[in-house]
Amino acid sequence: MNHSAAPTVVVLGSVNMDLVTTTAHRPAPGETVLGSGFATVPGGKGANQAIAAARSGADVRFLGAVGDDAFGATLRATLDGAGIDTTLLRTVPGPSGVATIVVDGDGENSIIVVAGANGRMTDLTEAELATIAAADILLCQLEIPLETVTAAAHHAGSAGTLVALNPSPVQPLPARLWADVDLAIVNSLEYEQFSSTLGPVAHVVRTLGADGAVYRGGDTELVAGGRRVDVVDTTGAGDAFTGALVATWSQGAAAALNWANAAGALATTQLGASASIPGREQIAAAL
Repeated sequence: MNHSAAPTVVVLGSVNMDLVTTTAHRPAPGETVLGSGFATVPGGKGANQAIAAARSGADVRFLGAVGDDAFGATLRATLDGAGIDTTLLRTVPGPSGVATIVVDGDGENSIIVVAGANGRMTDLTEAELATIAAADILLCQLEIPLETVTAAAHHAGSAGTLVALNPSPVQPLPARLWADVDLAIVNSLEYEQFSSTLGPVAHVVRTLGADGAVYRGGDTELVAGGRRVDVVDTTGAGDAFTGALVATWSQGAAAALNWANAAGALATTQLGASASIPGREQIAAAL
């Protein structure tokens, strides 16, 4: 276990190329609308959260897979550029994961994700398991096969690595996965879906969008109020929050909650997921 100032965070998760179209309003079925812009932005919940954790000062290692296509090379370079250790990032034959995102004039979005290489993460190598066991925190989401997340969480738990889970996108989860989760980070929808299973989880953080976030742990409840910002695009705000939270978790729940709340708010002020994630200086200035 590393107890230096920078915690070691292993992120096991997805990495996608986001194909982002902006338009005044999202089309209804059968409707064609004119868009105002298009961009390819590296994303995926796993990669976004890894970049957010790194920008908040954590020592981050990434476990996942990209395809052998042009997107795969760009996605790897993006993680490398954020200072993330990609030694164990796999390259597999076929396409990388993609997400098609439509952002309307209010900054709200609709997203279609195609797993691509992410769906090939069906097992964990000895090297990946060793990296998880040596980390302070394992952070997972649900954009790779559930069996892999469950196995990683169990291995982490038995090695004394704190297990953080952002259970998104929502799907039914086995009780044995919840048994290994120490910290759950959920939005309001996820909180409702999993309310019956969150009881045994030691630490639960619920994000409330523009209204901030709430922490529950034992008899303690903490609230971080909403922050006034000019919202451009909400894509990736939850990922910015989650990565910032785990990066600062060792400083205590109150400090981590406030830090993550500022990071999530700042992420809504720019277009794109990974591109909008704030760094330490920006977050510190906002606080």
